[in-house]
Amino acid sequence: MFHVKPETVTELPGDLGPRLDCFAEILTRWNGRINLVSPRDLPHLWDRHIADSLQLASLIPPGARLADLGSGGGFPGLIIAIATDADVTLIESDQRKAAFLREAARAAGARVTVLARRIEEVDIPPVQVVTARALAALPQLLEWSSRLLAPDGFCLFLKGRNVDDELTSAAADWHMAISRLPSRTNADGTILKLGEITRARHSERATGP
Repeated sequence: MFHVKPETVTELPGDLGPRLDCFAEILTRWNGRINLVSPRDLPHLWDRHIADSLQLASLIPPGARLADLGSGGGFPGLIIAIATDADVTLIESDQRKAAFLREAARAAGARVTVLARRIEEVDIPPVQVVTARALAALPQLLEWSSRLLAPDGFCLFLKGRNVDDELTSAAADWHMAISRLPSRTNADGTILKLGEITRARHSERATGP
């Protein structure tokens, strides 16, 4: 059963449910071979992972170029690709997980490019949106994202109860416009939308030649 509030799916296409069902079936099958999600989370796959990722879909501009960092089991990048017309690049260094992402994307009819390499090695045209979930602390996410974003681009990060500490830490080296949205699936969760991202001048001097 797809455990998500009705208002999050009212404007999504009618075939979304079956396509997400297909994704969930493939993930469950692959999870017996590689660790895509915790085994104890499998009974809660829809509400803890799929619905959590799906809530970002309405925040993606039509036809946007999007890069998802550390895509792993497909959250949130592959779910966004299934639910929107975004041109999504999934970046995942683990070759086995990258193989899963390719198979799941084909089966669910999602338009994605899967790059099986480290984030810092990726060289792609600038994107409008960078996404990540349960990957790294905010300062590291900004370090990775800043080199991938177009000048008018923004980041969408799903964060937990430590979001205030992460924002404080990131503010030491980064300037950004911050929008905070409450998660619809996690009482302790926050969706961070970060734009106008620039490195603080003192940080540029510290990291320069």
